[in-house]
Formats: sequence, C-alpha cells, structure tokens
Amino acid sequence: MIADSQIVSRGKLAALRSRLVEWLRDAAYPLWSRHGIDARSGGFFETLAQNGTAPSQPRRARVHPRQIYAFAQAAAFGWRGDVRGIVSRGIDYFTAHYLRPDGLFRTLVGADGVPLDEQALLYDQAFALLGYAAAAAALDQGREFERRALDLRHAIEARLGGAEGADGALRSADAAHGAYESNPHMHLLEACMIWSETGNDLGWADWVRDLAELARARFIRAESGALGEAYSPSWQPAPGLIGRIIEPGHQFEWAWLLLRREHLPANLPVSLTVSPLRQAALRLIDVGETYGVHRNVAVNALLDDLTIQDPRARLWPQTERLKASLVAARITGESRYWSMAYDAGKSLLPYLSTATPGLWFDVQMPNGELEGTLVPASTLYHLVGAIAALDKAVAGHA
Repeated sequence: MIADSQIVSRGKLAALRSRLVEWLRDAAYPLWSRHGIDARSGGFFETLAQNGTAPSQPRRARVHPRQIYAFAQAAAFGWRGDVRGIVSRGIDYFTAHYLRPDGLFRTLVGADGVPLDEQALLYDQAFALLGYAAAAAALDQGREFERRALDLRHAIEARLGGAEGADGALRSADAAHGAYESNPHMHLLEACMIWSETGNDLGWADWVRDLAELARARFIRAESGALGEAYSPSWQPAPGLIGRIIEPGHQFEWAWLLLRREHLPANLPVSLTVSPLRQAALRLIDVGETYGVHRNVAVNALLDDLTIQDPRARLWPQTERLKASLVAARITGESRYWSMAYDAGKSLLPYLSTATPGLWFDVQMPNGELEGTLVPASTLYHLVGAIAALDKAVAGHA
C-alpha cells in the first residue's frame, strides 16, 4: 500500500486525478473549443487572453498539431463535444496553410493564412508527425494518415539529414548548419513511438531505436547524467550560453520517453540493454528533481554546473515532472516516485486557478506569484498528456 507523508496514498492520487480530469473535461475542453478555434477557418489561435478572447497574432505551425493531439484525446475523458469535426478541420487547415511543395511544413503563418516564414524547423515536423498520428486515431483513418506521415518522414530524411559524423542527428532547420539540438529530436522520438505502436511500417521502430540511442550516447552528458540542449558538430556543448543550459523540464520529458521505450511491444527490435537505458532515464529524473525543483516547482533552466540559471517556473515543466515520476513509479515500484508524482500533480493546481475556468497561468515567479496575461494554446498538449498519464496510472494502480 502507498500511504503516509512520505508515500502517497492511492486515495490522494485518485482524488487528484478526479479533480484534474474534471477541470479538463468540464472547463478546458469547452472553453478552448468555443474560444480557441477560428470559426472561419478551423485553425487554432496562438493564445487566449485571461478573459477568453483571442488576440490577432501570427500562428506557429507547432500549435496546430498540438491542439489536434489535445482534442483527439477528449472523448477518452468523457467530453461530448465535436471531436471529429475539430480534428478534421484542424488537420485540413494545417496542411492547407503550412505544407510546402517539398513536403515539409513552414513554421509561421499570419492570422489571415498568408505565409510569414518559409523556414522548415525539425521541431515542427516532429509535431506534424504527432498530429497525423492523433488524426489517424480520432478519424479512424490510419492508412491515409500513415501514408502522409511516411511522406513527411522521407522528406525529413532527405532535407534535414545531418552531416557525416552526426551519428543520426538531424539539422534543426533546412537552412541550419553547425549545431544539433536535443529538443526537436525528443519530440521526433515521441511521434515515432506512437507510430511504432499504431502504424504498419517497420521503419518507425528503427527511428525509435536510433533516436533513443542518440540521446543516450550524445545528448546526455556522461559526467553529470544531465541532458544538454545544443551541441556542436564535434559533439561538444555549443558555444555560449545555449551550450550550458540544462532544462529540468526536458530532463523529465526525455526520461518519460526513454522509460516508455523500455516497455514497447516485444515484437519491436531493441538494441539497447534495459539497464543502461533505465539507468540513464532515472538519472535524468534525479537531476531534474534534485537540482531543478524549488518551492515544489521545476524551474525553467539550470547551467551545466547544475546551479539555477532561470528561477521562474513555467507550467509545462510541471506536467513533464508528473509524467516522468508516474512511469518511473510504475516501472521501479519505488514509493518515492509515487510521492514525487503526487507533489508534481498538486503543483499544477495553482496554475489552473484562474478567474476564467479552463485557462491557466503560464509562469510562477520566484516569489510564488503567478503571471500570464496571455495563455499559450501550446500548453494544452502538455496538460492533456500529463492528465492522461495520471488517469492511466491511477487506474492501473487500483
């Protein structure tokens, strides 16, 4: 049994799950379906103000597949809104306005649908793959969306492939040279893991294996066990501040993915032995929790000596702390991870205590005050993923 001050009780986790699911089902989905979607085009707004109105802003490519993913999960939480319509119109808007002739997605479009930045970012392509997977499930069109996903995967290989010696790393943009970034590869791993479980092409499993190995061998630093954000072509930390940054949220997010990688279906080839992969992932959680959590929130950034660089705490790292601790608790059975999960889940509640139910504050300041006049739509993806993970973990634990 899980109980007491150091070991989270099943009842506490279940009560927290109920509260967060209720917020998502009864407040967030209704509000974002009414106010977060452009009724004229079917596209998603970039932000909402705290009163629920949408300012006119350019729209990043990544927002659309993230919102498609978030709404595709809505029926599983009991929301009875028009999931199929929202997902269908959203994916149509995304492909119509962002897909370039070469098969990659441009990064920025104006509120009027006019392209503003033709650059293709690896980060956005990763989320396009995720959006295709979500649409495939929500619309029951697996074959069609896997075909689109494979076309995109081939375009990524052709246009964003790294130079010799990259060890499988991809360029961050079609015009970028000279550095490799871990964050786009993380989201590419996330999307490929979903396709490896739901698609038919065996190449998805190869990408999962190679991306997990790339993280373990290159992005995670052997001396500290922390995962860096940017590296030079010779796999040294990138020059300047960016090469020193360690983000606690990404330690948790990568750990969540790598621990799940251990438990993919047995028919998928696994080249990494269980112990090194698990060891690396659990060390990422330790780095994030030991050095990156203050005031029971994960701060934005550390330096490579594991001192605090940015003491503010955005909402999204708290969701990744919850996901990582839940999967670690399930895999290891250690009570400390259940306690961590409860603390992480509880830390979400102040962010969600807004005057307009269904919105959130984006940042907690070092003095504990919450700020965020504009509510980033992209954070809904993080919240849905974390609440889904908690929902599944509590059901399994019961």
